[in-house]
Amino acid sequence: MHPLSEKIAVVAGATRGAGRGIAVRLGEAGATVYCTGRSVTGRSATAGRLETIDETAALVTAAGGIGIAVRVDHTIEAQVRVLFERVAAEQGRLDLLVNDVWGGDELTEWGVPFWELALDKGLLMQQRAVHSHIITARYAAPLMVHQGHGLIIEITDGDTLDYRGNLFYDLAKTSAIRLAGAMAEELRPHGVTALAHTPGFLRSEAMLDHFGVTEATWRDAIAQDPHFAFSETPTYIGRAVAALAADPGVTRWSGMALSTWRLVREYGFIDADGSQPDWGAHYAEYLAGQAAG
Repeated sequence: MHPLSEKIAVVAGATRGAGRGIAVRLGEAGATVYCTGRSVTGRSATAGRLETIDETAALVTAAGGIGIAVRVDHTIEAQVRVLFERVAAEQGRLDLLVNDVWGGDELTEWGVPFWELALDKGLLMQQRAVHSHIITARYAAPLMVHQGHGLIIEITDGDTLDYRGNLFYDLAKTSAIRLAGAMAEELRPHGVTALAHTPGFLRSEAMLDHFGVTEATWRDAIAQDPHFAFSETPTYIGRAVAALAADPGVTRWSGMALSTWRLVREYGFIDADGSQPDWGAHYAEYLAGQAAG
């Protein structure tokens, strides 16, 4: 019932969305989870958002694990170094790093050609969503290499290199896939696995707010966007990550870009409501209809 009860994890970017869902479901599987991010009680780092890493850590503990909130700006090397020094001192090991730092929603300018985009916003997005991942993996990896095992998961959007509608957004999300592949090559001889992982249409707190619904009334938003009928909660990717972390054969996925809809066929996990959304199948059917239409 608690396959990760002996495991130590760091979820970087655990404040909300996929990061929170992953942290909580790792807790559900019994893990000790360091929940990091910039938003803490009384000090939100994202305008208009109230979620904090303190709440996430409490949810991890309530789910059956041990949640530990640590405020970290993952773009600042010194803070990241101190985080992993603390993990090493307190736990003596690190089994899992989930790189989910993002911070790019407020910086993305949809529908604007790249030559008209604000450079300051686009470059800041790379700092938050790419540089932070490199810095974090840089300090997590030595703990895993030393012990001869471990798993690094880069959270992204999409499992292909198809264009994602905005140059800077596309660069950030495809960089996560490339980072996983490159790290996998160097880590494989040391028994450490790196891979990328994406949810489907994520029913995050921000997305629910965007449509003006709650998790209890989310189906009301299907009238605004029919694709939302195939959405999934952060619990889904959380259980996918927990399944990967518990899999003794996880090395077979090393260097790959995976998705919830692919992994559900492998591991059989369920979403919060007991369903098994397949965003990949839905989107493929939609694209086929567009091409035929």
